[in-house]
Amino acid sequence: MKIHKLSIVIPAYNEGNTIHLILNKIKAVNLIDNIQKELIIVNDCSSDHTEEAVSAYKSENPDLGISYFKHETNKGKGAAIHTGISKATGEYLIIQDADLEYDPEEYNDLLKPVCNGFADVVYGSRFMGSNPHRILFFWHTIGNRWLTFASNMFSNLNLTDMETCYKLFDTKLIQSIKLTEQRFGFEPEVTQKIARVPRIRIYEVGISYYGRTYDDGKKIGWKDGVRAIYCILKYGLFRVD
Repeated sequence: MKIHKLSIVIPAYNEGNTIHLILNKIKAVNLIDNIQKELIIVNDCSSDHTEEAVSAYKSENPDLGISYFKHETNKGKGAAIHTGISKATGEYLIIQDADLEYDPEEYNDLLKPVCNGFADVVYGSRFMGSNPHRILFFWHTIGNRWLTFASNMFSNLNLTDMETCYKLFDTKLIQSIKLTEQRFGFEPEVTQKIARVPRIRIYEVGISYYGRTYDDGKKIGWKDGVRAIYCILKYGLFRVD
């Protein structure tokens, strides 16, 4: 399959100190088959200098194709992703956190199953493959694996990493799905709803992971894990639209 443009959806909240670093990494990536990049940054009402940092970077890189949007109130990561999805114009889109936990050099790994005609959706798994993974929190790892297991029970998928940031979607497909979760519930909701699509082809590839500590700015907590369980039951067991 020939892809002309990849939309990169970047939700950002208080990432003023690092967002230029991830944008540099995205800028440096040469996508396979001469695929063009569309960067969609959604500032979820940051209280730091995220807006100024993005504005300065956009001015310095006018040819990079950056579109910038801002929520006037803080709505949550999921809401920022919803906004980015709605603005995407590429044939496919990928979610990219504004921190440095995931490596844009691996976009091509996720694109290959699509370009070769096998996949409609590709997940990047932190728990498979031989790429480097920072060693961090035991209970976070157990929690992620348990949530993936619970999600698989109701989606009938065999994913190894449902909670991964790196998810590559057919843009028209994901834009056609009603998504409602405003925070980190986006991951289980979208997984359950994608799994219901008839004849959907979902692939998974191994990726690296350069995780952050809470001192580094990591934002997800135990309450988000509880919400994820709720979302798995809501959209998986009870199949709420």
